[in-house]
Amino acid sequence: MRLQGIIFDFDGTLADTLALCCDAVREVARRHLDQHYSDAEIVAMFGPNESGIFQRIAGERWQVCFDEFLTIYERGHGDRATLFPGIPELLADLAERGIEVAIVTGKGAESADISLRLFDLARYFSIVESGSPEGSVKPAAIRRIVERWGLPPETVAYIGDAPNDVTEARAAGVIPLAAAWATMADREALLAREPVVTFATVAEFADWIRHNAGVVAGVGEGRRGE
Repeated sequence: MRLQGIIFDFDGTLADTLALCCDAVREVARRHLDQHYSDAEIVAMFGPNESGIFQRIAGERWQVCFDEFLTIYERGHGDRATLFPGIPELLADLAERGIEVAIVTGKGAESADISLRLFDLARYFSIVESGSPEGSVKPAAIRRIVERWGLPPETVAYIGDAPNDVTEARAAGVIPLAAAWATMADREALLAREPVVTFATVAEFADWIRHNAGVVAGVGEGRRGE
Protein backbone atom coordinates (compact mmCIF):
# COMPACT_ATOMS: atom_id res chain seq x y z
CA MET A 1 0.00 0.00 0.00
CA ARG A 2 1.40 3.38 -0.99
CA LEU A 3 2.39 6.17 1.35
CA GLN A 4 -0.32 8.64 0.31
CA GLY A 5 -0.10 11.56 2.73
CA ILE A 6 2.41 13.43 4.91
CA ILE A 7 1.38 15.83 7.68
CA PHE A 8 4.06 18.26 8.87
CA ASP A 9 4.73 20.01 12.12
CA PHE A 10 5.91 23.58 11.51
CA ASP A 11 8.44 25.04 13.97
CA GLY A 12 11.66 23.04 13.81
CA THR A 13 10.37 20.88 10.95
CA LEU A 14 9.49 23.09 7.99
CA ALA A 15 11.24 26.23 9.21
CA ASP A 16 13.98 27.21 11.62
CA THR A 17 11.69 29.38 13.75
CA LEU A 18 12.10 27.97 17.26
CA ALA A 19 14.80 30.43 18.30
CA LEU A 20 12.67 33.33 17.04
CA CYS A 21 9.64 32.01 18.95
CA CYS A 22 11.70 31.83 22.13
CA ASP A 23 13.26 35.25 21.58
CA ALA A 24 9.86 36.85 20.99
CA VAL A 25 8.29 35.31 24.11
CA ARG A 26 11.35 36.27 26.15
CA GLU A 27 11.36 39.87 24.92
CA VAL A 28 7.67 40.37 25.66
CA ALA A 29 7.95 38.76 29.09
CA ARG A 30 10.91 40.99 29.95
CA ARG A 31 9.20 44.19 28.80
CA HIS A 32 5.74 43.63 30.22
CA LEU A 33 6.15 41.15 33.07
CA ASP A 34 9.72 41.70 34.27
CA GLN A 35 10.21 37.96 33.84
CA HIS A 36 13.35 36.40 32.38
CA TYR A 37 12.92 32.98 30.75
CA SER A 38 15.54 30.68 29.25
CA ASP A 39 14.94 28.80 26.00
CA ALA A 40 14.37 25.60 27.99
CA GLU A 41 11.78 27.30 30.20
CA ILE A 42 9.94 28.66 27.16
CA VAL A 43 9.99 25.35 25.29
CA ALA A 44 8.56 23.71 28.42
CA MET A 45 5.55 26.05 28.06
CA PHE A 46 4.73 24.68 24.60
CA GLY A 47 1.52 22.69 24.27
CA PRO A 48 -0.90 25.61 24.38
CA ASN A 49 -0.48 27.97 21.44
CA GLU A 50 1.07 31.40 21.96
CA SER A 51 -2.12 33.10 23.13
CA GLY A 52 -2.56 30.27 25.64
CA ILE A 53 1.01 30.70 26.87
CA PHE A 54 0.46 34.42 27.48
CA GLN A 55 -2.89 33.78 29.15
CA ARG A 56 -1.02 31.57 31.61
CA ILE A 57 1.95 33.83 32.32
CA ALA A 58 0.46 37.32 31.87
CA GLY A 59 -3.07 37.03 33.23
CA GLU A 60 -5.21 40.06 32.32
CA ARG A 61 -2.34 41.54 30.29
CA TRP A 62 -2.20 38.55 27.95
CA GLN A 63 -3.74 40.26 24.89
CA VAL A 64 -1.25 43.15 24.90
CA CYS A 65 1.58 40.67 25.33
CA PHE A 66 0.29 38.42 22.58
CA ASP A 67 -0.15 41.31 20.13
CA GLU A 68 3.42 42.45 20.73
CA PHE A 69 4.65 38.87 20.37
CA LEU A 70 3.10 38.71 16.88
CA THR A 71 4.76 42.01 15.92
CA ILE A 72 8.19 40.79 17.04
CA TYR A 73 7.64 37.39 15.47
CA GLU A 74 6.71 38.85 12.06
CA ARG A 75 9.58 41.33 12.15
CA GLY A 76 12.07 38.55 12.86
CA HIS A 77 11.47 36.61 9.65
CA GLY A 78 14.32 36.84 7.18
CA ASP A 79 17.21 37.46 9.56
CA ARG A 80 16.12 35.40 12.61
CA ALA A 81 14.03 32.68 10.93
CA THR A 82 14.44 30.79 7.67
CA LEU A 83 13.09 27.77 5.86
CA PHE A 84 15.26 24.71 6.26
CA PRO A 85 17.31 24.09 3.09
CA GLY A 86 15.54 21.71 0.75
CA ILE A 87 11.99 22.24 2.06
CA PRO A 88 10.59 23.99 -1.07
CA GLU A 89 12.10 21.31 -3.29
CA LEU A 90 10.71 18.57 -1.04
CA LEU A 91 7.20 20.05 -1.16
CA ALA A 92 7.35 20.44 -4.92
CA ASP A 93 8.44 16.81 -5.24
CA LEU A 94 5.58 15.61 -3.03
CA ALA A 95 3.10 17.56 -5.18
CA GLU A 96 4.55 15.99 -8.32
CA ARG A 97 4.20 12.53 -6.79
CA GLY A 98 0.57 13.20 -5.87
CA ILE A 99 1.21 12.74 -2.15
CA GLU A 100 -1.22 14.75 0.00
CA VAL A 101 0.34 17.27 2.40
CA ALA A 102 -1.00 19.23 5.37
CA ILE A 103 0.24 20.99 8.49
CA VAL A 104 -0.67 20.25 12.10
CA THR A 105 1.14 22.68 14.38
CA GLY A 106 0.99 23.83 17.95
CA LYS A 107 1.37 27.41 16.70
CA GLY A 108 -1.63 29.67 16.85
CA ALA A 109 -3.45 30.52 13.63
CA GLU A 110 -2.04 34.07 13.68
CA SER A 111 1.65 33.13 13.82
CA ALA A 112 1.11 30.23 11.42
CA ASP A 113 -0.45 32.62 8.89
CA ILE A 114 2.52 34.99 9.25
CA SER A 115 5.06 32.27 8.54
CA LEU A 116 3.08 30.67 5.72
CA ARG A 117 2.82 34.06 4.02
CA LEU A 118 6.39 35.23 4.53
CA PHE A 119 7.90 31.87 3.58
CA ASP A 120 5.53 31.52 0.59
CA LEU A 121 4.33 28.12 1.80
CA ALA A 122 0.56 28.64 1.66
CA ARG A 123 0.48 27.50 -1.98
CA TYR A 124 1.58 24.02 -0.92
CA PHE A 125 -0.91 23.51 1.92
CA SER A 126 -4.67 23.66 1.55
CA ILE A 127 -5.10 22.26 5.06
CA VAL A 128 -3.47 23.86 8.12
CA GLU A 129 -4.58 22.87 11.62
CA SER A 130 -3.24 25.26 14.27
CA GLY A 131 -2.90 24.89 18.02
CA SER A 132 -5.28 25.66 20.87
CA PRO A 133 -4.86 27.93 23.90
CA GLU A 134 -6.04 25.00 26.02
CA GLY A 135 -3.18 22.67 25.12
CA SER A 136 -2.11 20.20 22.46
CA VAL A 137 -4.83 19.00 20.09
CA LYS A 138 -2.55 17.34 17.54
CA PRO A 139 -3.96 13.78 17.63
CA ALA A 140 -7.51 15.00 16.97
CA ALA A 141 -6.29 17.37 14.24
CA ILE A 142 -4.32 14.60 12.54
CA ARG A 143 -7.32 12.29 12.62
CA ARG A 144 -9.54 15.00 11.09
CA ILE A 145 -7.16 15.45 8.19
CA VAL A 146 -6.84 11.73 7.53
CA GLU A 147 -10.64 11.44 7.54
CA ARG A 148 -10.96 14.44 5.21
CA TRP A 149 -8.49 12.87 2.81
CA GLY A 150 -10.36 9.56 3.00
CA LEU A 151 -7.09 7.67 3.39
CA PRO A 152 -6.24 4.66 5.56
CA PRO A 153 -4.25 6.01 8.55
CA GLU A 154 -1.45 3.52 7.93
CA THR A 155 -0.73 5.25 4.60
CA VAL A 156 -0.27 8.68 6.23
CA ALA A 157 2.82 9.91 8.11
CA TYR A 158 3.27 12.75 10.59
CA ILE A 159 6.73 14.29 10.95
CA GLY A 160 7.79 16.59 13.76
CA ASP A 161 10.86 17.62 15.72
CA ALA A 162 9.56 17.18 19.28
CA PRO A 163 9.34 13.91 21.23
CA ASN A 164 5.64 14.56 21.86
CA ASP A 165 5.11 14.72 18.09
CA VAL A 166 6.10 11.06 17.85
CA THR A 167 3.75 10.09 20.68
CA GLU A 168 0.86 12.12 19.26
CA ALA A 169 1.31 10.73 15.76
CA ARG A 170 1.17 7.22 17.15
CA ALA A 171 -1.93 8.12 19.19
CA ALA A 172 -3.59 9.33 15.97
CA GLY A 173 -2.85 6.02 14.29
CA VAL A 174 -0.48 7.37 11.62
CA ILE A 175 3.19 6.65 10.89
CA PRO A 176 5.40 8.57 13.37
CA LEU A 177 8.49 10.14 11.79
CA ALA A 178 11.06 12.35 13.54
CA ALA A 179 12.81 15.43 12.14
CA ALA A 180 16.14 15.89 13.91
CA TRP A 181 17.59 18.53 11.61
CA ALA A 182 16.85 21.61 13.75
CA THR A 183 19.61 22.95 16.00
CA MET A 184 17.28 22.74 19.00
CA ALA A 185 16.10 19.18 18.24
CA ASP A 186 16.91 16.63 20.97
CA ARG A 187 17.89 13.59 18.92
CA GLU A 188 18.21 11.21 21.86
CA ALA A 189 14.82 12.22 23.24
CA LEU A 190 13.30 11.67 19.80
CA LEU A 191 14.84 8.22 19.47
CA ALA A 192 13.58 7.30 22.92
CA ARG A 193 9.99 7.67 21.62
CA GLU A 194 10.80 5.11 18.89
CA PRO A 195 9.69 6.84 15.69
CA VAL A 196 9.60 4.63 12.63
CA VAL A 197 12.42 6.70 11.12
CA THR A 198 14.56 9.57 12.43
CA PHE A 199 16.06 11.93 9.86
CA ALA A 200 19.16 14.06 10.39
CA THR A 201 18.59 16.26 7.33
CA VAL A 202 15.81 17.29 4.97
CA ALA A 203 17.78 15.69 2.14
CA GLU A 204 17.74 12.39 4.00
CA PHE A 205 13.96 12.63 4.40
CA ALA A 206 13.54 13.43 0.70
CA ASP A 207 15.71 10.46 -0.22
CA TRP A 208 13.66 8.17 2.04
CA ILE A 209 10.46 9.34 0.36
CA ARG A 210 11.92 8.57 -3.07
CA HIS A 211 12.76 5.04 -1.93
CA ASN A 212 9.67 4.30 0.16
CA ALA A 213 6.74 6.25 -1.29
CA GLY A 214 5.52 3.13 -3.05
CA VAL A 215 5.23 1.04 0.11
CA VAL A 216 3.98 1.36 3.65
CA ALA A 217 6.50 3.49 5.57
CA GLY A 218 8.65 1.64 8.06
CA VAL A 219 9.98 -0.95 5.66
CA GLY A 220 12.93 -0.63 3.36
CA GLU A 221 15.54 1.62 4.94
CA GLY A 222 14.62 1.31 8.60
CA ARG A 223 15.45 3.86 11.30
CA ARG A 224 17.94 5.86 9.31
CA GLY A 225 20.49 7.95 11.06
CA GLU A 226 20.80 5.86 14.24
